[in-house]
Amino acid sequence: MSKFKTKIMGILNVNEDSFFKNSRFKENEAIERIEKLIDDGAKIIDIGAVSSRPGSLPVKPEIELERVKNIADLIYSNKLYEKAKFSIDSYEPLVIDYVLNKGFSIVNDITGLQNEEVIKLCAKYNATTVIMHMQKDPTLMQENPVYEDVVVEVKDFLKQQALKAESFGVKEIILDVGIGFGKTLKHNLKLLKNLKEFEDLGYELLIGASRKSMIDKIVPSSIEQRLPGTIAVHLESINNGASIIRCHDVKEHFQAIKVLEAIKEI
Repeated sequence: MSKFKTKIMGILNVNEDSFFKNSRFKENEAIERIEKLIDDGAKIIDIGAVSSRPGSLPVKPEIELERVKNIADLIYSNKLYEKAKFSIDSYEPLVIDYVLNKGFSIVNDITGLQNEEVIKLCAKYNATTVIMHMQKDPTLMQENPVYEDVVVEVKDFLKQQALKAESFGVKEIILDVGIGFGKTLKHNLKLLKNLKEFEDLGYELLIGASRKSMIDKIVPSSIEQRLPGTIAVHLESINNGASIIRCHDVKEHFQAIKVLEAIKEI
């Protein structure tokens, strides 16, 4: 287990095409949903306005901001940031700049800080940044991904980007190996099995495998049927050093993690 305390990051999507429809919410439902995620045990709420599922197409930054703007305003006016940390699942400076002024304190960048403007914003606002590894981009990432050694290559990329972020003045960094982002089932399993290899980098590790297709490749199942496999992946990730679990089903994960912790502590 990690030296960091285990935390759950609950997912809230405000787009039309996120792969798990139960995580999509309209503005008028969003505050209620956020409060439920917090009550269920989420310490971080990750809000995304653009789908990053395989094959998804990019959205103009102005449209992304339009989708998230009102929710960010409501979070700020209701002071919900006093109850949990808020993360923006985005790599667009326009969007990131807006929400970091509205109580958000984490930037979850699936491109792994490829845009230096994002790094500058994280440093300016003293925001925590999540650096994720992805091969190619969401449109093409699952078309025959190839690595010589997936663990070594992902680790090298994350280390390089973390050092770059620090050189810009970013103080809080979380690493994400990017399960399902430009990886085959074998790549995903190898990364999960070897998470301890990333511990010596010294940063917190986030894992997000919630209801992903890797589970379907092991046991054929629809998105709605993948909660047991999700929890299995996430508990094993905690055993191997992850401390932040990004998931759709917060209440179920909270119970599973508490049971795991009770066994560890006895």
